[in-house]
Amino acid sequence: MSFQAESRAQVSTLPQLQPRCFDDLAVAASIIRPGPIQAGSKHPYLRRRAGLEPVTYPHPLAEPALSKTLGVPLWQEQAMALAIDCAGFTPGEADRLRKAMAAKNSPERVAQLRGRLLTGMAGKGIDRVASERIVGMIEAFSDYGFPQSHAQSMAGIIYASAWVKHHYPHAMLAGIMAHLPMGFYDSQTLIQDAKQHGIEVRSVDIQRSGVHATLEPHADQPTRRPAIRRGLTSVTGISELIAERILTARGPSAFRSVADVARRTRLPAKLMEQLATAGAFDGLGMDRRTALWSAGTYTGEIQDVLPGLGDLALAPELPAMTAAETTAADLDASGASATAHPAQHLRPLLSSRGALPARAARDLADQTRVQVGGLAKYIQRPPTAKGVAFGALEDETGMINLVFSPPVWDRTREVVLGAPAVVLEGHIERDRGSVNMIVHRAHALAGHARAHQPGRFR
Repeated sequence: MSFQAESRAQVSTLPQLQPRCFDDLAVAASIIRPGPIQAGSKHPYLRRRAGLEPVTYPHPLAEPALSKTLGVPLWQEQAMALAIDCAGFTPGEADRLRKAMAAKNSPERVAQLRGRLLTGMAGKGIDRVASERIVGMIEAFSDYGFPQSHAQSMAGIIYASAWVKHHYPHAMLAGIMAHLPMGFYDSQTLIQDAKQHGIEVRSVDIQRSGVHATLEPHADQPTRRPAIRRGLTSVTGISELIAERILTARGPSAFRSVADVARRTRLPAKLMEQLATAGAFDGLGMDRRTALWSAGTYTGEIQDVLPGLGDLALAPELPAMTAAETTAADLDASGASATAHPAQHLRPLLSSRGALPARAARDLADQTRVQVGGLAKYIQRPPTAKGVAFGALEDETGMINLVFSPPVWDRTREVVLGAPAVVLEGHIERDRGSVNMIVHRAHALAGHARAHQPGRFR
């Protein structure tokens, strides 16, 4: 995950692009944008870079502007250069074209210059077919094309964030988790990514958690990468102000019990219950269900009471939560679980239905028929995709990219967007290092899993 190169479309494209230098990162920042996609730049560029098709130009006069990007336009500056080299625009006219491309009503303003462009190209001896191709390239940038300077700046951030992610993934992930919502991925995906990098993620703890996610060293393994401790604000309803209040009440003296937390923080019962549900009191020697029962009986609610009358009532003998119930409680209270991925509890059921884990599906050969099961997330249907929808299937082993053709999306969208967990049927498509699952059918696993997925349709 790296800034501006973390979406599923970028993740799918990067193996095909295989960046080798800084300029390649500028291309990566630019190529998954409406302008280049509308101009038909993405697939020709990737094929040409892989040596699968020759580099061509609509006219020899277009080569200076397009040679750096293998004959396809990616940046606004190239549109300006095409206007100057092919249509005889003056620098002033090219700047007006740039302003038109950047305007709010850019398609209309660029269209007003179409006649001037075609007339200029005719004067340069460019035939009508080539002229139309060049004008089409320029017009495509009226739908959000990047300036090269912007792409270079993005490339710098991509490189820096990728370097930090490679060398200090624990710090990178903790930093992202401390500033959610941001970026493309939710807490559960970030937790899974940490685990795949060998980084332990620890649940929120009333004794140890800070306001936001922090790093904790391993006392018995000082050379191991620090663990990530989820912050108090990861619990729904706990604001920064409330979290600071808890830290102030905790001070240098650890909390002794749930009752001690209630007395010292004077939190309302609802927030005490949220903390208990999230497992924040697990370290106080009380199992989660008992802590939740005790927190729910708190009636002090900010008011002073006589000594001994404000204590929490003793809980009866209660069964401990199962592993699946613990994960469900994590999801309900904080939107993610550091104890287990929700799909992990469904694995026996999924296996009985012939559904493979995401990681195993990614290793299959091209065109192999497959079933996978888990959480359908990050569903997108961009206007430039002509009705095609994209997303990811996430389970305890990772993610696999999903592609839905328009007819399949129309048939499956209700299940994919509405069911807490799904089984998808389809086939694997491999293309120069990129792996996608082309979905054919979707089946709900409603009633078998609970999966809180904030922002799952973006």
